[in-house]
Amino acid sequence: MAADGEVYWDPYDAAFANDPYPIYRRLREEAPLYYNEKYDFYAVTRFADCERGMPDWKTFPSSRGNILELIKSDFEIPPGTLIFEDPPVHDIHRRLLSRVFTPRRIGMLEPQVRAFCTKALDAVADRDRFDLMAALGAEMPMRVIGMLLGIPEADQPAIRDRTDEVLRTEDGGQMDFEGGAVLSNEAFGEYIDWRMKHPSNDLMTDLLNADFEDETGRTRTLTRDEILTYVTVVAGAGNETTGRLVGWVGSLLARHPGQRRQLVADPSLIPGAIEEVLRYEPAGHSIARYVTEDVEFHGRTVPAGSALLFIVGAANRDPRRYPDGEDFDIHRKISQQLTFGLGGHYCLGAALARLEGRIATEEILKRFQDWDVDWDNAKLAQTSTVRGWETLPLVIG
Repeated sequence: MAADGEVYWDPYDAAFANDPYPIYRRLREEAPLYYNEKYDFYAVTRFADCERGMPDWKTFPSSRGNILELIKSDFEIPPGTLIFEDPPVHDIHRRLLSRVFTPRRIGMLEPQVRAFCTKALDAVADRDRFDLMAALGAEMPMRVIGMLLGIPEADQPAIRDRTDEVLRTEDGGQMDFEGGAVLSNEAFGEYIDWRMKHPSNDLMTDLLNADFEDETGRTRTLTRDEILTYVTVVAGAGNETTGRLVGWVGSLLARHPGQRRQLVADPSLIPGAIEEVLRYEPAGHSIARYVTEDVEFHGRTVPAGSALLFIVGAANRDPRRYPDGEDFDIHRKISQQLTFGLGGHYCLGAALARLEGRIATEEILKRFQDWDVDWDNAKLAQTSTVRGWETLPLVIG
């Protein structure tokens, strides 16, 4: 614990997770470079510091991971894990994946995503209360990933539950990387093997067939293990974060009924509202990096070999970047935010997350123009990497 009067922040303490923003405000103003002695890490919370550091892969590489526990564990990350790679290998793999994970492919999913939202919300449309996470938030992201990858609908919930189990932590707990389960979910392996023999019009087939020139100059296709690792990471990231986005839409529009009514009256405002939800309540609050050389922030040195957290949940509300950044405003003009990262590791799935958030919001507002939340029975999910609603009971007005 910190001495009396000093700001203290613990990323594993659920007491902070329930409402981290008062602590974030203090960190930004009182300790813009923060050091936690208990867990031995540094953190920055101002937008300018995140904007400076996150794209700098030489000083803050991704090859040791982007989660504090992973960096501290010295776990050997398997090759082909795009989000944990640095140039030149990262750039080679990202170019390949960008060829198959295209805006056109994402756009083609819109009718299927809307059909799923319609079916899920029609099932609760006549109720005076329902849990938004059970009805939609927990289901939609993995269904969409399943559509993208070609995984049979009947098998998608089991994979979602497995992913949630791996990422979940108890209060004060940390993720366990022993055995590499977080990075290699063999449940996807059978679908890769199936698609090798039964190609289709899906991302899995494209990944199997796409050839590229690797870092050795050899032209080849991805190995089974590379595809397995990539699909595991995509499914895990998309399932956890996009599900939380739906929950934050429900809770924030309950707290701001005037802005909700504006969206009902003018649905063209919804894409901007989604951008503001992403800024105001990002699902992932911090991005960890290993530090390769001594680096200075605010007149102090972060020594080489340290772990540093870029706390984007704090930076996204920095008043130096966003006037009245603590206010939720669907009309805010957002030119840059940090929710999807910055630089070479900008999230490949950002367009897909935005599409899911927009369609979900459109379909919710078509059916429900007025609601509140039963806050006594709403529950935040506890993980060390993602913050969002596990249950969000809506009371329909």
